[in-house]
Amino acid sequence: MYVLIGGSGLVGLSLAQKLVELGHTVAVIDIDPNACRYAREQVGAMAFEGSAVSTEVLLEAGIRKADALAAMLRSDALNLAMVTLAKHYGVPHIVTRMRHSDFAEPFRLAGANHIIGTVELAVSTMVNAIEYPQVESMMHFEQGQIEVLKLSIPNNCYVVNRSIAEIAQDSRFPTGSLIIGYQPHPHEDLAIPNGSTVLEPGSTVLVVTKPGSLHQMIDFIEGCK
Repeated sequence: MYVLIGGSGLVGLSLAQKLVELGHTVAVIDIDPNACRYAREQVGAMAFEGSAVSTEVLLEAGIRKADALAAMLRSDALNLAMVTLAKHYGVPHIVTRMRHSDFAEPFRLAGANHIIGTVELAVSTMVNAIEYPQVESMMHFEQGQIEVLKLSIPNNCYVVNRSIAEIAQDSRFPTGSLIIGYQPHPHEDLAIPNGSTVLEPGSTVLVVTKPGSLHQMIDFIEGCK
């Protein structure tokens, strides 16, 4: 894919680096010549010096052929302008960073496909780390309506040596939840389990559940025999 990134701050450059590593063609736009030089020499991206909300600069950077665009500028207002221009030029996939939630609806109306609320995301991640220290990681989808948890299976817990089918049929297993991933050992690949998959002690599972079922799910997985 050809990806345009507006802004070469820490987040913008980190995103560019990851996309380059994944084999995408990346172009960064920034008003700072030093940041552009770094993007070219250290990240391996193309870089265009100038305003990411200038039509001339965007056209020079190839916005008409971009498969995706990420607005990572220093303010929500600038990101909103970039999203609007990206939509105007027909970019099919538009991602933006959002600092203040008041901009969520304007971003959607302007055409952003994905809105990453940086402050809310950071706070939510820290709250989860405090409330659920046993959860290795947690992701939110559909504005927090669905949670995906990564949980370790303790050696003496109830689900050890039981199959996915047995666990799902247990009346204590939260309704509407699914075990969607299984990693027998940290050095092994994550796999998609089936009903006959047996959970081994020390393994890891990915579980989809609803926010109201988080405590119930954690208590069920970690419950002792």
